[in-house]
Amino acid sequence: LTFLLLSVCLMMADNRFGYLDVMRYGLGYLTTPVYWVADIPTRVSFWIDDVFVSRTDLLEQNQRLREEVLVAQRELQLLESLASENSRLLELSNATGGLEADVMPAEIINVAPDPFSRRVLINRGANAGVFQGQPLLDANGLMGQVVEVLPFTAWVMLITDTNHVTPVEVNRNGERALARGSRSNTAELELEFVTQTQDMKAGDRLVSSGMGQVYPKNYPVAEIISVYTDPGLDFATVRARPLAQMASTRHVMLVFPQDQQSIVPIEAEGEIRSSIEESLMNQSTEIQSQQTN
Repeated sequence: LTFLLLSVCLMMADNRFGYLDVMRYGLGYLTTPVYWVADIPTRVSFWIDDVFVSRTDLLEQNQRLREEVLVAQRELQLLESLASENSRLLELSNATGGLEADVMPAEIINVAPDPFSRRVLINRGANAGVFQGQPLLDANGLMGQVVEVLPFTAWVMLITDTNHVTPVEVNRNGERALARGSRSNTAELELEFVTQTQDMKAGDRLVSSGMGQVYPKNYPVAEIISVYTDPGLDFATVRARPLAQMASTRHVMLVFPQDQQSIVPIEAEGEIRSSIEESLMNQSTEIQSQQTN
């Protein structure tokens, strides 16, 4: 009872006059370590939870970000592909503006597996009006000629095929020659029956001459990259690079000349080719004889 009365008195005195403030302030220093030590298990528990939960969250977030990056990269690649395709289609559309003929867009869907044959398969056939001998172009120049027509597709022999010969002429001066697919394993052309004195040089642009009615006249074909002359040979060695992007283009166009009857199918080219070669040989002989005289 005495301690109870003493306690009540102390509380009343402290509440009224603040006698115990200094004592409580001093006791705060003494009890702080006790509170800190007592709180250690709780702090350690929270720290462990934060470490493991944060690591799990980071791993999940990292995985989610990786997936988002992959999706973004795919979309970016798709956009780049679409932009590139639109650019090629625009070039193809611009290239058709200078043609005095109807054209039909097509797409290369396959390549001949034979390494000794340079042929491609397009997604247009007889149902679309495709015919044998029809010229095929891309945005840069002549690519080849239809050699086989199927109901919904057609095979095209490229001008770089060794069995294909394109009558050409130099756009600068009209010098004529035959451009055959290179016999080496390169996508180039070799010009035949070019005399040592004919005016051809690297950088000259070659266009279709229209001889033999194999192709309509003035289609861009190739650019001469080298001319080699040997006094011991009758003809010069001339190499040219096709203007058409044979290995990379996918979008092409079929040309419908105004007079389709004048286009010669590939089967009939042999006789016409022989006559063209004979004409060029006679021309070369005349040039050489004039120089001798």
